[in-house]
Amino acid sequence: MATMAVVRACAAPAAAATSSAAPSAEATKRKKSSSARVLVLGGAGRVGGSTATALSKLRPDLSILIGDRNREKGESFAAKLGEQSEFVQVDTQNASMLEKALQGVDLVVHAAGPFQREQKCAVLEAAISTKTAYIDVCDDTDYSWRAKGLHEQAKAAGVPAITTAGIYPGVSNVMAAELVRAARSEKDCEPERLRFFYYTAGSGGAGPTILATSFLLLGEDVIAYNKGEEMKLKPYSGVLNIDFGKGVRKKNVYLLNLPEVKSAFKILGVPTVSARFGTAPFFWNWGMQAFANFLPVEFLRDKNKVQKLVQSVDPLVRAIDGIAGERVSMRVDLECSNGRSTVGLFTHRKLSVSVGYAAAAFVLAVLEGNTQPGVWFPEEPEGISIEARKLLLERASQGTSNFVMNQ
Repeated sequence: MATMAVVRACAAPAAAATSSAAPSAEATKRKKSSSARVLVLGGAGRVGGSTATALSKLRPDLSILIGDRNREKGESFAAKLGEQSEFVQVDTQNASMLEKALQGVDLVVHAAGPFQREQKCAVLEAAISTKTAYIDVCDDTDYSWRAKGLHEQAKAAGVPAITTAGIYPGVSNVMAAELVRAARSEKDCEPERLRFFYYTAGSGGAGPTILATSFLLLGEDVIAYNKGEEMKLKPYSGVLNIDFGKGVRKKNVYLLNLPEVKSAFKILGVPTVSARFGTAPFFWNWGMQAFANFLPVEFLRDKNKVQKLVQSVDPLVRAIDGIAGERVSMRVDLECSNGRSTVGLFTHRKLSVSVGYAAAAFVLAVLEGNTQPGVWFPEEPEGISIEARKLLLERASQGTSNFVMNQ
């Protein structure tokens, strides 16, 4: 493996040549705006609340609307966030309420998951209808490509939108894109294999929605690619012991169906791609394997049943979280045709904080005019222009204990 270049939280890998696409007039208007209004759906939840908090720190001038069904929680959180924040009661399943909430908003953040088993992209459709910029923190392959299917409508409406714009997928996609771009800038260095590895201690303190997402993913075949061929594999199989570097070291990780695999394969053009995830304490991995092996697939694909399961195990998870902590680590490995291997590492001691800075970094990139109209994945230069990746990674890596990119 080639020598690593360590990048501190306040600095990110060097960006390269600028994107060929010029910012739209609407994007330029957003870039110049110093009083943009951002609506965070699911804003009283763990991920939405973390995003709103990070935005308030990165851009204190923003007006942040906390959109949630729960008025008591939403109003309480908005009050804590400060005078630049207010609560808006929103049910994402109510189209008229949703469109009304989007009036006068510059950008909407969809953090009201889980996204698994959703048949419509209601928030994105409303954003397109009201000409509101959009990002989501989707972690479901089917949903993300359903969102991508609205690309032409968003483009025609002049609406910039990014799907899967969280920490993983999201920041990990941008890390992969930078590794691939750097590799292709070298002679005889064509990317051949890209692997995403993720580790989170306990539930990462990210709340019951993330727990539900994990269980729902156990009901999905894992999509991976080997030398250009799509494969369907069993969830939580194919264990590997991966070194995540200082503060984490070696952890077991297992195959999981994550959207960055398909998007990286199709967009970055790497023929072999996979993603694995692991947690701690070690017996949680045993539990996930047991759920995947012994619970009926029909159960794991039923959101209502999974939500009830989450309610029953959540108190235990919270108790163990207090012991395990909530450290998160991502490792992106790229292997090239000339034998060169490159790696990206990202470690933060608190997922609940880090996911907010990751999503906030995408929000600001869109507001600052770095996204073209249409629906994009994070690794597409029209979604996050190449020259904007440096700042995005800098913002997303706030507070990291280890951030390494091999250029």
